[in-house]
Amino acid sequence: MRLILVALLAVPTFLLGQPADWRVGLAAVDITPGEPVPMAGYASRRAPFEAVAQPLFAKAMAIEDRDGSKALLITADLLGFTKERSESIHQRLRQSDGLKRDELLLNASHTHAGPLVAGSMLTSVPEASRRKLEAYIGDMERKIVAVAQKALRDLRPARLSWGRGVAKFVMNRREFTERGVILGTNASGPADRTVPVLRVGGADGRPRAVVFGAGSHCTTLTGRNMLISGDYAGYAQEFLEKRRPGVQAMFLTGCAGDANPHPRGTLDLARRHGSELAEEVERVLQQALETVAGPLRTEFQQVELPLIEHTRRQIEEMQSNAPSYRRFFTQGALAKLDQGKSLLRSYRAPFALWQFGSDLTLVGFSGETVVDYVRLTEQALGPLKLWVSGYNNDVFGYLPTTRILQEGGYETRGLYVDHGLFQPGVEQVVMRAIEAMAQRAGRSKD
Repeated sequence: MRLILVALLAVPTFLLGQPADWRVGLAAVDITPGEPVPMAGYASRRAPFEAVAQPLFAKAMAIEDRDGSKALLITADLLGFTKERSESIHQRLRQSDGLKRDELLLNASHTHAGPLVAGSMLTSVPEASRRKLEAYIGDMERKIVAVAQKALRDLRPARLSWGRGVAKFVMNRREFTERGVILGTNASGPADRTVPVLRVGGADGRPRAVVFGAGSHCTTLTGRNMLISGDYAGYAQEFLEKRRPGVQAMFLTGCAGDANPHPRGTLDLARRHGSELAEEVERVLQQALETVAGPLRTEFQQVELPLIEHTRRQIEEMQSNAPSYRRFFTQGALAKLDQGKSLLRSYRAPFALWQFGSDLTLVGFSGETVVDYVRLTEQALGPLKLWVSGYNNDVFGYLPTTRILQEGGYETRGLYVDHGLFQPGVEQVVMRAIEAMAQRAGRSKD
């Protein structure tokens, strides 16, 4: 055991003698609900949770380069951050610490074993439960702001390095059947099994934090589960922190929109996937990692994503034979029209990009980003020194591509913070914005 700990805490030889190019601040806070509230992620599950299998956390990492340019990453064991929640958090941090919008990235693990924090179901729960949820959400936001402030004010000399591994449990879930595309298992379907790993070392080279990701829904636990936990992502962080006392582990969700863990269904499987992911992160950390130097450049852009313009008659015809996942749109759209309201023609979604010198580009997509965006980003920006992440800043619904929309299936359901279905070609609008941000940030495709 002593030899294992020595190996885990050893300083990589390639870092010895190098100056600390960065300053990094870290902080974490428990955001587990203090009393039973309804859970998020499965519409059929209405009752409050029964017990806590694992606490939930929000974590912050503030980064500053030699020129004083800053960035703040916040991760959380939640279903997602809505635009309203992200903007509220940013406004409070702007007032307290002068944080610019392009300097903030909020990423949720998308655990389906956490509390209900947003979405259409928030207004449909009983009044007593809604009051508890509103109280929890207010307290949770205050904790997230406080933990971010703590990280911003705790900057210390640091070194960054990164590498990549593989998550074998990531499985495409779009199963093709005679009845169309269903949520199932598609072993031949595309999936991003990359495990990006960022190591944060102190001035002495010893580890202080590790940020890692995976491109899979946090849905090992199904709608039958009534226990609070971070699912596989929560367990991976827990295992890493237990092995490395004093090191903060943070999970950054990838393009997981059309991928599930495999197999799934039990708490033991969630722990198993978490352990497997933690082991892979450990393996990567023991390899020769690539140094990440500055300067740091951050970009942020709100993009108008085009929605299909439907007439009432088209929506009524769609509703007559719509699958259950499409009825959210048809019923909600008709209700808006009945109230004399207009349907959205586009949805304004946030996208982000952080450029670390010439060593690493972090692309932050919003929405439940499908795996196609990994390939599209590699084609647009080049495949090297690239970290592609989804579920950032605003989880408004699924962000599909033309391929997904033509094939059909659950990932075509569009918005769930409002009512609207994306037009084919939406990926072209998104990628033009990503390319423009990369050019402004100094990313070289070569």
